[in-house]
Amino acid sequence: MLFGYDQGVMGSLLTGPSFEATFPSISNGNNTTLQGFTVAVYELGCAAGALTVIISGDRFGRRVTVMLGESIIIVGATLQASSFGLTQMIVGRVVAGFGNGMAAAVLPTWNGECSRPKNRGRAVMWQLNINLFGIALAYWVDYGLAASSATSNNGWAWRLPLALQPTFSFLTIFLALFLPESPRVLIRSGKMAEASDVVDMLSLKEDPDARAMETRIIVSMIEKNLQEDMQSDSRWQAIFTQGKPRYFQRLTLAAFIMCMYQLTGVNLITYYVPIIFQNTLKLSRNLSLLISGFVGLEFWLASFIPIPLIDRLGRRPLLLFGAVMECFSMIVVAATVAYPDNKICGYVAIVFIFIFNTACAVGTNGLAFLMPVEMTPLQTRGKSVAISTGLFWLCNFFVVMISPVLISRIGYGTYVLWASTNLCFIPMIYFLVPETCKATLEDIDVLFETNPTWLIGPISKKKLADITKNTYLLNDADEDGWKEKKSSINMVENTSSE
Repeated sequence: MLFGYDQGVMGSLLTGPSFEATFPSISNGNNTTLQGFTVAVYELGCAAGALTVIISGDRFGRRVTVMLGESIIIVGATLQASSFGLTQMIVGRVVAGFGNGMAAAVLPTWNGECSRPKNRGRAVMWQLNINLFGIALAYWVDYGLAASSATSNNGWAWRLPLALQPTFSFLTIFLALFLPESPRVLIRSGKMAEASDVVDMLSLKEDPDARAMETRIIVSMIEKNLQEDMQSDSRWQAIFTQGKPRYFQRLTLAAFIMCMYQLTGVNLITYYVPIIFQNTLKLSRNLSLLISGFVGLEFWLASFIPIPLIDRLGRRPLLLFGAVMECFSMIVVAATVAYPDNKICGYVAIVFIFIFNTACAVGTNGLAFLMPVEMTPLQTRGKSVAISTGLFWLCNFFVVMISPVLISRIGYGTYVLWASTNLCFIPMIYFLVPETCKATLEDIDVLFETNPTWLIGPISKKKLADITKNTYLLNDADEDGWKEKKSSINMVENTSSE
């Protein structure tokens, strides 16, 4: 929730009277470059924080890294809320971004590694659903304080929204104390008994024997996969080589998925939609904030749509749907924003901003964080996801930094730019991105190992189904053999007692 709240909270504050009085150098159209930097510098902090996970993610584990990141966010949020100068605000945003980058780089990995293959997609989608609720909450907090006569013209209108950030961090730290570490991290650290306990705890089987068998099979699969990876190349630089596991291809795909999400133009909308409504479409500040609140609310509600679909339809259909609809929406917004004095065009632009957010919530938002976890092998997963997340934040910085400048200088051309990037993503998704639905992370390893080509997308669904089927047959044979052995042991024990 904090991830989304941080993304949505700042844009609505920029045009507030008290905020403008406190930071005149970035207000009233003054120095749009510096304004963009002040907002976007948060992403630079996030990128730096994400890259530290290359070391901390595997060494300290998922849980400790998340708790450390949330603690850093508390410091950064306090600096922002108490700012009386632009320098302190920028420093606070960098510090908070650093902590958020650490947490955001680890949470999807932690979630994916603790989820079962059949519901891993839904689990991460729920996580991103809460993220979007944070964006909606930020918009409505900003609107409520701006509309209230008690706070609209004083510092509380912008200090209180920023001061609420530590609340989410304290809650995350408290809940993390009761959550298990990733079993894959535990096995990597040699803590086999603890890893077995976690897998057993996460199982949904009620029969004790079936539960024990499932635990043994899962732990054995993870251990075998890790041993094979360790034998292939133990250097962390291996992620930049191919080899049989195809490390570099998988790192590239993970980075592509995360950067693609940013380059759809989504954070032009997330960060600056109140400014688009107020300065581009010429709506009043109050109406701009109100409509922005509904934009955030609709974005969150739309994120419920892919939750039942992600593990049924698969990843690729949703990604393709998102890219096509985002491209079309940006084309229409560009065409209508070109006529800012035409009310009908303004209404159409608002409608297609809602449609764009819907396409993003259904097609790219959750998958940007799910698929990098699925497509990277255990040996390099922490490092690959950290690098991908770092690039994600750098792209985020780029979009947020240039958006005010683009809007002020080329107007509707801003939306033409993002329509073009979405158009390019369609063939790239189709040919390069594999299907990963309903497969174990270890089965996805086999998919890459048996496909020595980058054009893996069109054939991936059928091949993965065959791999998954073979895995189930082996597991069933393993289970039957174990049951037969147990039955023999019981017969011997019964004979001896007789």
